[in-house]
This record gives sequence, C-alpha cells and structure tokens, in this order.
Amino acid sequence: MPSPTVWRSAAGVACTLAALLAPTASAHAAAGPGDHVVLPVRDALAALPLAREDRTGYERARFRHWIDADKDGCSTRAEVLKAEALLAPEQGARCALTGGRWYSPYDDRYFDAAGGLDIDHLVPLAEAWDSGASAWTSLERQAYANDLDDARALIAVSAASNRSKADQDPATWMPPSAGYTCTYATDWITIKTRWNLAIDPAEQTTLTSVLAHCPNTPVDVTLAH
Repeated sequence: MPSPTVWRSAAGVACTLAALLAPTASAHAAAGPGDHVVLPVRDALAALPLAREDRTGYERARFRHWIDADKDGCSTRAEVLKAEALLAPEQGARCALTGGRWYSPYDDRYFDAAGGLDIDHLVPLAEAWDSGASAWTSLERQAYANDLDDARALIAVSAASNRSKADQDPATWMPPSAGYTCTYATDWITIKTRWNLAIDPAEQTTLTSVLAHCPNTPVDVTLAH
C-alpha cells in the first residue's frame, strides 16, 4: 500500500521518466542525477511525484543562499544580475553593481537599477521544502538555493512581484503578465523535474489547465537530484 501522503515515489518518477524517454533517446534504466532529460512538458508534468505538501520544520535559514561559489567576489545574487542584464552594469569593489538595465518578466517592467530587483527562486525555498527538500542534506539545499547551472532556477524580477508571489505555487499565484504564463508554467515543471520535487493535487490541476492553452514545449534539463 502506498503512503497516505505520497502517491508516486521518487523511484517511481525515475521509472516514469525512463519510460517516457525510451521512444526518443538512449534511455537509462532509471533517470538520475546528471542524466539529460528531454520530453514534452505535459509528459514531464505527468511524471512528477504527486504528494501532499508538508512544511513541518521549515526555516529559510536551512537553505544557505547567496554564497560566492567560485570565490570571485560576487554572490549568487550578483551573478544572476550580471547574467540577466540587458545592459551590463558597472562592477565595482566587492562586486557592487551600478547602472545596467533589466527586464522583469513577471510584470513586464524594465529597471535601470539593481536595487529595484529581487532574485526569485522560481520554485520558492519553502515550496521546495514542502515538496521533498526537507529530506535533503544541508549541502543539497545550499546547491538548490544557489543553482546557477540552470538559468531558469533563479530569475531577476521586480521586488514588488517577488514579494507578491512569496512562497506560493501556481495554484494560488501566477505572474500578472499574461504573456509569461506558458513560460512560467513550463519553467516551474522543469525545475521540479531537475530537482525531483513533488507536486500537490491543486498544483497539478492548475498546471494541467494552464498547459492546455500552451505549446507542448520540450522540457530539456539535466537532473540535479
């Protein structure tokens, strides 16, 4: 009998991914960290583990973030700002950034100063905890919180939109810019696939409804967990 709180296990999703991949690529017996997954987003959604959320024990401090992983003097926040700038900012001492120009896709706004931007974890830290990260090690949670290996994981957006979103999932919050809806839903599923995070029933229902009006874009991702 399955657990009353988990309908599809992590092992189950690995087998599902492998089965979905089999017709198109050199399938592994089971997908795992480091494997490259390419499959239509609706199939990727169907492959995610389904589980009720549990926030027991969550503290933001359990995800150490804005580290300087490569020791170049710039934190993860600054690295995202530099990578996403439409016009590169000037970099000063201790990676202080001045000038530059950015676009916030959540609310279709442009910014000429980094101070008006937050770096959003597309799948919030609390949501990750609820969806499986509570069982990870501290180092795994740090890697998630500072994931620069997939450009979809961290995104520079207006502080106002980020704080409106807070720790909500798509069942209760979607970006106000309607033109970004399909990209947001696809990227959400991509990050959950990358980190083998579960979705809850309301989240699944909302994403299924959203994707019904979107292209069945391929999820192309390297699994991290």
